[in-house]
This record gives sequence, structure tokens and C-alpha cells, in this order.
Amino acid sequence: MTLNPAASSASPVQLSPRDRHAILENVLAALRKRFYSPEKLTGDWQAAVERHRPLIENAGAEDAFEKAMGDLLAELHTSHLGFFHISARRASSRAALSATYLEDETPYGKRWIFQDVHAGGAAAIAGIEPGDILLNVNGREITPPEHPVFAMGEQTTVDFVDRSNQRRTVSVEVGRPKGKKLHFIEPTLVEARHLGDGLGYLRIAMFPGMIGVEVANEISRAVEKLGAVDSLIVDLRGNTGGGIGALRVMSLLTPNKTPVGFALDRRRVTANLESVKHSFPRFSRIPSSTKTLWRLALQFGPAMMTKKTIVLQTEGLGEKPFHGRVVLLVNRHTASAAEMIVAFARENRLATIVGEKTAGRLLSATSVKVGNGFRLAMPTGAYYTWNGLVLEGTPMEPDELIEFNWRERRERVDGQLEHVVKSIRGHHAVRVS
Repeated sequence: MTLNPAASSASPVQLSPRDRHAILENVLAALRKRFYSPEKLTGDWQAAVERHRPLIENAGAEDAFEKAMGDLLAELHTSHLGFFHISARRASSRAALSATYLEDETPYGKRWIFQDVHAGGAAAIAGIEPGDILLNVNGREITPPEHPVFAMGEQTTVDFVDRSNQRRTVSVEVGRPKGKKLHFIEPTLVEARHLGDGLGYLRIAMFPGMIGVEVANEISRAVEKLGAVDSLIVDLRGNTGGGIGALRVMSLLTPNKTPVGFALDRRRVTANLESVKHSFPRFSRIPSSTKTLWRLALQFGPAMMTKKTIVLQTEGLGEKPFHGRVVLLVNRHTASAAEMIVAFARENRLATIVGEKTAGRLLSATSVKVGNGFRLAMPTGAYYTWNGLVLEGTPMEPDELIEFNWRERRERVDGQLEHVVKSIRGHHAVRVS
């Protein structure tokens, strides 16, 4: 996920010009040392640094300093990159509300329109629905290109126009205190239901956790509950990714153990990748319980300590009645680990991809201290599919392009899903409530 510098609160630290200069130099040094793509740090980037330097070093207010740093980092044109203070307690709507949006002209001018609203998330709990038109956040009008941000651990007032064209004001709970930490309200991770005539529907909101034991178990239970469906729709719209739990979905697409892909940092990129990739150790089983994670530590600990590349490989779950009749529903917000699923299905011809092109955001990232309580989040490795495709900056095009129609969605018609069901079963789909 790309971090929005404007989404962070102003630093409580008063910075001198010397402080700002030192922080900038620390950021540049960290990028030179660990940024995944060193070729991006030459030429135009060096010119951008000198162009932005006066704005950064002479920024007065701390929020202006953060914005100036963010404007410089934007010149690298990559995801998973941001600059923030550790005191920041704000988040985007994707993280805070479990909701996404797009911009378009409306009767109220150019506005943000909610696109994906995941069940169980903060937005859904507050009564916000896909197609609702955002007006204000905490009494402040928000219009594109400015993105709304939300204070963590607080109630935020959101004004919007609902599907009945009525203006509504709701309070949204953003994060819940748990001890000394704040935890986002997690959406319903997995939804499953029958759509009739042997057609199953599986929607996955995200893949939390590095290994993803819990979400993998939920996915398996949902598929088991569906029973012997002969066709399956996997809805990844609005799924902004996460961890290895996505491997369970890929494992459901094929009966065999099939290599998926791997991440490489800048030191391990080689022209001989095709020949060396077969020597990488393979991760091919999500454990059924967190109690057995120690076994993974024993198995992969040495490789992780030496930062050796590990290949993801499907689990070999055996034949499923829906194999060869799977549709992946995707949109512009399908990103990260969810895009791994799409790329895997495309390379191995395991599913039809329907919807909008995906986000093209898939990198491994970390954050480092750069002084005075500030941190730089940056990508340190790129993901490669088994066939060598780098997904960062390469959105996956659907086999069938069906755009999100927000006006139709305001009538509670999910045109993308209806198109898929009609294509599979030759009749009109059920309406979505």
C-alpha cells in the first residue's frame, strides 16, 4: 500500500533547518542502501532531489515538511513508499474503513464515490454502501484529488449522499483501543454463498497476517460449506492484499503442487534467474494451527536468516469439482497478494478474470528511522511470478472488461457479478442486497 504523507498528523517536534537537512540526507542514504530498484535513483531522480531540496529544507510547519518530502518521494513512481512521523495516528479509508472509492462527476460536483464496502468493516457498520457519494469528513469538504483520511482511535463524522439521494451523517469508529495499541475494525474476511445451479460464490476481503493461518482456515471452511459446486466465483474486488494466506486461494485453483513466484531484493536480481530459481527452497503448506508455526521456523529459519529467496508453491490440495470453471472478479483496488492470485491464474490458465484491471502494486517493504521520530517506508524487494513477470507497475488486465457502474450500484445492482453469473449459467443473476 502506498503511504500518503498527508495522512499523517503534524510532528510534535520542532525542526530547525539543520534538522530538516539531516533528515533529508538520511532518507536519501536509506534509499541508496536498500531501495529495491537502484536504477530509479539516477538521472531524473537526482534532478528531482535538487529541485525539491529547497522546499524540504525551508519548509516551516511540520505538515508542510512532510508534504514536501512526500512530493519528492512521489517522483519515484512506486508503491509502498512514504514518509511519516511515529506520532501519526491517521489512516486511509482502505485501512480505517475497509472501504475503497473512485472519483467521478456527480450532481454534487467531482466527488469520491464508495466502490467496495466490506461487510463487518467500520464503513459497513456505520451504514455506508457502495455507490454512496462522500461529501464531508468531520465537517470538512473533501473533493478529489485530496484523499480523505481518518483519525485512529476516534469517532469520525462522515457526510454522504445515499442511494435515495438523501444526505446522511454518520459516526464511524476508526480503530479500537486494545491495551496501549490501536486495532482497526477488521472486516468479515471470507463470505460464501450459493448462487444457484451449482454455482458457488466466495468473497475475500484481505489476507491478514504474515503466514495467514486464520484466513486460510476460513477460506477452506467456506469452500467445504459450499459443497460440491461445479463452478466458483472468487471475488477479490477491493482486496488490497496482505500475507501468505493468499496461497490457499491459489491452491484451490489447481490439484497439483505448482510454483507460484518469489520476491527478490536488489542484491539477488540476476540475469541467470531462470536457471537459479529451481534451487530456491519452497514454501508449500500453510499450517492448520498457529501452534505449529515453530516447525516453519525450524524449516525456513536458516534461509530467512541468510535472506535466501523462498519460492511460494501451491499446497497440492487435490481435485475440486469446480476446477476449470473458476472466475476471478477483480477491480482497480485489487492489489498486492490478491494480484499474486490473478497472475498465477493467468500464467497457468486456471481461471477467467473479469472486472477492471488491477492496481499493479506488489512489493515487499520495510520502514527505517531517519531522525527526530520520522520514518521512511520503502520497498526493498520486487515480486516475480514463476515465469518472470514483475507485477509492480504492471496491472493485470481482465479477460473481460466490465467497469464498475456506481449509478447502477446505487440501485443495488452489482453489474459485474450479474454479468459473470449470466455468462456462467445463461440467466440473469440475483440482485445484491
